[in-house]
Formats: sequence, structure tokens, C-alpha cells
Amino acid sequence: MAPLPLSLTLDLIARAHPDPVADDATALHLLSDAELLPGLEGAIADKPGPAGEIWVFAYGSLMWKPEFAFREQRLGTVRGFHRRFCLLQRRFRGTPERPGFVLALDRGGVCKGVAFRLDGDDPVATLMPVWRREMKGNGYEARWLAVDTASGPVHALAFVVNRLGDRYAGRLTEAEIAEKIAAACGHLGPSAEYLLRTAEACAALGIRDRHLVALQALVAERLRGCGAVRPVADAVAERRPG
Repeated sequence: MAPLPLSLTLDLIARAHPDPVADDATALHLLSDAELLPGLEGAIADKPGPAGEIWVFAYGSLMWKPEFAFREQRLGTVRGFHRRFCLLQRRFRGTPERPGFVLALDRGGVCKGVAFRLDGDDPVATLMPVWRREMKGNGYEARWLAVDTASGPVHALAFVVNRLGDRYAGRLTEAEIAEKIAAACGHLGPSAEYLLRTAEACAALGIRDRHLVALQALVAERLRGCGAVRPVADAVAERRPG
């Protein structure tokens, strides 16, 4: 089945967000590696499955920017959780005044994504890059989840939303989420770019996600209605994605 065409484009995003945004280090406290290490070691100690085999389940930016070496990747399905823009982003792709959203796994449903088998013999050294990236902002909980793949089930480390954290937005409507995504931009670029790149990654993998398709259309509609829109040559594409 051919992927649905996307209404949201980099050009549309760049026209709405032409100017860079300065980083505000006070907008989000980031945990140090020393603070992260006990949690990582505990997760490794609780790992199910064969010793020496580490899988990570990607459902958002890890699909298009994994930033870790891997031996194998498989399309897979997690049951009991779904992909949703429910985690506020007050830094990186948003500001405290105009927070954006990033994806998390939230309760219920199913989620199709990519299971990566990581490459490395030292579990701590192998997992620290992805653990640092996902856990330093205190928005996620790490869990080992069963992932069904065409080659058999695996247990993969997945990052589930921390429902008790102050970044969890709860069950907002897609229209409310789209309003925030359309308006938000941080020093890594607009929140809408994160949405677009994830929607593109899912389309390329043959993953049909109604939430992403609906949101990209709603965000595109809002960006087209922005005032003072002026053309900018691939300003968003030049920003570092993340």
C-alpha cells in the first residue's frame, strides 16, 4: 500500500519559523551521567532474554536518528502502549513560553516501530548514549517490553512516558497538540520538524499511524495560516535534527 502524501513540508515549516532560537539552559534540568548511571545499571540487571543481547525499541526520533551502532533492525509491534505526542518539550524544540511536544509511549493500544539490536560487548557503554539521550530530561520511564517481529519476539528497552512528571500533558485533543507543535521552536529547530521527520520515517517503513497523519495535516493547516510568512531557503533543513 502506497504511503499517504504528507501535507506538512520542510519549506512550510521554514517559512513559519525562519529565525534561529537561542538555547536556554534553565528551561530544562538535565541529569548528569553520574546521576543516570544507577538507573541504567538497574535496567541492565533486570534485562530479560539472552545474556549479551540488547535490543532497543524505536518509535519516534530514534527511528530516523538512532545515534548508536546496531547489528540488526526489525520492524516490530509493542502491545499495551501506543505512540502519542504527550510529552512537553520546553527546550531543544520548544521554549517555556511556547513548549512543543515529543513522542512517548502511553498506555493502551499498539505501536509499530523498529527494534534495534545494539552492537557492543559492554552493556553500560553500549546503552549509555541512548539512555543519556532519552532519560536526561526526566520525561520517560525505561521498561523492557516484548516486541513481536516477523523473525520472532524479542525483549527491547523502550521509553514510556512518566505520567507523574511535570512534562506529561495528559490526553489533549489532536487540535490542541497541533496548536502547540505549530507554534513551538527551540534551538534544535521547530517542533513541527520532529513531527515531519517521524511521519516520513514511518511512511518509509510502511507504518500507518493515524495520530501522526492527522497531526501533520493539522499542523500544516495552522502553518499555512501564520501571518508574516516569508520564504527561507531550507532554514529548517540546516538545523541539527533531534
